[in-house]
Amino acid sequence: MSKRTKVRFIINPTSGPKSRVDVTARIQQHLNHQKFEYELVYTEYAGHAPKLAREAANAGVEVVVAVGGDGTVNEVARGLLNTDTALAILPKGSGNGLARHLKVPMNIDGALRVLNQENITTIDSGEINGLPFFTTAGIGFDAYISSVFAGNQKRGLQTYVELVMKEVRNYTHLPVKASINGNSLETDCYVMAFANAAQYGNNAYIAPLADIRDGLLDVCLVRRMDLVKALDISYCMLTKQLANASSAEYFKTAEQVTVETEEEMMFHVDGDYMGKARKFEVRMRPLSLRVLVP
Repeated sequence: MSKRTKVRFIINPTSGPKSRVDVTARIQQHLNHQKFEYELVYTEYAGHAPKLAREAANAGVEVVVAVGGDGTVNEVARGLLNTDTALAILPKGSGNGLARHLKVPMNIDGALRVLNQENITTIDSGEINGLPFFTTAGIGFDAYISSVFAGNQKRGLQTYVELVMKEVRNYTHLPVKASINGNSLETDCYVMAFANAAQYGNNAYIAPLADIRDGLLDVCLVRRMDLVKALDISYCMLTKQLANASSAEYFKTAEQVTVETEEEMMFHVDGDYMGKARKFEVRMRPLSLRVLVP
């Protein structure tokens, strides 16, 4: 009998909307047990998953599966950066941005079938102020919404859009100095999003032309916002048309982007609010993460 692939499932027991899906039972039923030798471990606190993932990689585990939402995926992927261990995703969150970009099915059974295929590719990752991201990072209004969204009991795209419409009048653009492709830019900034993948999650496309394997950072700048622009941008994000919208400007770069502000600005990483800073350094890490895809 050929050697079975070692797999560690890292499960966030609090991730995503309430669900009656018994993940353990689905794994038992749909995982190919002739191909895989597996174990289940559970996160016990925020920041636990990177340690569990790195331990698995150091022990020679070939695949580590993130069972949870974008925050769980980010933590597991962080622990696997620049290793030979591949990331797989069983999406169980409200946004599932990386899973959607990679076209991983949104149901557990379908995602397990992807795992069974063992089709591995390598993707880029990004980094903002030393913090890795795999879909998007950003400063300004989207980070503010992330901070508000984190404390909201309701999840999902409808809640996110409702929060945007409610809060758009309460947030003020700030002046920034940016260096992009070696060019200096002084501008108002309502949102500056840094995209490795095309979407935030929930099929809301902030950078519809982003390629997760091209080594390039897609930068989306919205200088000012009002309710009319917010409605336009929301519609364009949901229809993959934001790259053509007059409300947003796009840049692509393989170089580090630096942004400086006089006032502290909020920032997020893969949808999780990280805090505030006055200087941001953003760069790409080309082909730094192995992942399982359909």
